[in-house]
Amino acid sequence: MIKRTGILLLFCATTTLIFGQRETTQNLPKFDHRFMHFGFLIGLNSADFVLDRNPPTVNGVDSIYRVEPLAAKGFNLGIISAMHLSEHFSLRFTPNLAFTSRSIDYDVNTFEGIQTYNKQIESTLINFPLSVKYKSARVNNFSAYILFGAAYSLDLASNVNAENNATLLKDMIVKIKRDDYMGEIGFGTDFYLEYFKFGIELKMSYGIKDLLLHDGTPFTNPIEQLRSKMFLLSFTFEG
Repeated sequence: MIKRTGILLLFCATTTLIFGQRETTQNLPKFDHRFMHFGFLIGLNSADFVLDRNPPTVNGVDSIYRVEPLAAKGFNLGIISAMHLSEHFSLRFTPNLAFTSRSIDYDVNTFEGIQTYNKQIESTLINFPLSVKYKSARVNNFSAYILFGAAYSLDLASNVNAENNATLLKDMIVKIKRDDYMGEIGFGTDFYLEYFKFGIELKMSYGIKDLLLHDGTPFTNPIEQLRSKMFLLSFTFEG
């Protein structure tokens, strides 16, 4: 939903401003000639996992028939610092705090038949993205851009050190590691207003590291790797 909404917003904005904008007074004419500028962002995220499964096996009386990650919505708050490298390129550091959750559904064959278990994973992430931004030539008070980079993420709500001594499947937890590394790519539009620059940005982040703690429980044995994935629709305010 966030992805579709972001694409629609960017398409409408680009179409309106490129094909419908008349010559007008240019706001913030020296904005892109400064060495640095700062701002903040608020965003909506959709967090998910990319799951690689081991071949299904029968383990005693329990057999995992289905393992499916489920996305959930959350929000981000962050700050922006940008260093202008040239007319079209800038280096951006946008540390942000993300509140989100993800879950994994399991279908398990038990003595009572097929049972479905949902393992909820709450996360509070501090993200440290560093990216290169390439922006188009400015048309009156509008420009479009793409960006790519990498990020380090720290999960403050990681349950990696939690006890997992439960004997009942419903009480077992899935442990997620604290640290993650991600590659990022995105695109967006900037609107130069009278007092600040407003932007709409859609960014995709894909984890490189296996986040799952393989502790030998029935819920971790079927999974070979579990990597993060996030779509972030941001509204930026830069001055």
